[in-house]
Parts: sequence; structure tokens; C-alpha cells
Amino acid sequence: MTEYLAKSTNSLLFEITKDEKFIGKLTYKSWFKFDAEIELLNSRYQIQPKGFWGTTIELKDGETVLLKFRMNWNGEIVIQTNFNEIKNGYVFKYKGIFKESFILTDQEGTELLIMKPHLKWNLMNYEYQITTTDSFEGIHEKEILLMIALHCANYYMSMMMSMVI
Repeated sequence: MTEYLAKSTNSLLFEITKDEKFIGKLTYKSWFKFDAEIELLNSRYQIQPKGFWGTTIELKDGETVLLKFRMNWNGEIVIQTNFNEIKNGYVFKYKGIFKESFILTDQEGTELLIMKPHLKWNLMNYEYQITTTDSFEGIHEKEILLMIALHCANYYMSMMMSMVI
């Protein structure tokens, strides 16, 4: 098990660290939009909604689509990756009401990570405590998946807030 922390300095910028070491940054272009940029140590990726309603979100490296995700009818976010011509699928879902968390599983249903949100009331921003399994740590593109999981959590929270309003 490995522990990560995702902190938000404002509602548009999140940084993930492990033992206070920078892993990546997720920057949104504006409120209520899902366009964003992921910055890892030596790479930058663009996150953009696709289609008329923008219900499918793509992660691009230049013009190459590395992954796509969308929320399905039961509230799970289905992620399809295509790293180095190898396709994989993942499911990101919300769990619990009183002990809320998000879980990322692989196609077989194996749990890969758990994200626990913490609302910072004074700033109205979320922080996430992220615990990953050894299986997750063995994934070659784990940093990208970690950043996408953070984006999925924010996407989920935004979708749920829009349903309440």
C-alpha cells in the first residue's frame, strides 16, 4: 500500500504528492468546465470533453488520444486506456454515504486505489487521501491513472452538485 495526497490550493489547481514529493498537477481552465491540463515531471497532457454534450472526456498527448472516460447510467465512470497500443479498462465509482470514498478497479473488479475526499470548509476545496494497492503500483502509467482518478473524482462531485442544484 502506497499513500498519496491530493491538495487543492484553489478550485482550479490540484497537486498530488507522495511523501511531500511532487507527482503531478491537475489544472482546470475555468470553473464548471472539464477542460484541464495534467503536468507530470516531464510531460503535459490535455483533458477535453468530446461530443455535443461533452459526456465523453479524452486525455490527449498532442493529437494522440491516450484514454477516454464517461459516466454510465448507474453513476460509475468507465475508463478506457490505450497506452502503447495496449488497451485496458477501469471503473471508477463512488462508495458509501457516511464514509464516502472513490474506488478504481480493473476489468476483473480488483481494487486498485481508494480516494477519500476531505472538504476544507474554510476554503471550500477538497483534498483527497489516496491509498493504492501493489497491483496499482505495478502499472507502468500509474501517474497518469492517478491524475485521471483525481479528475474523475472532481468530475463526479461536479455532476452530483449539478443534480442537486
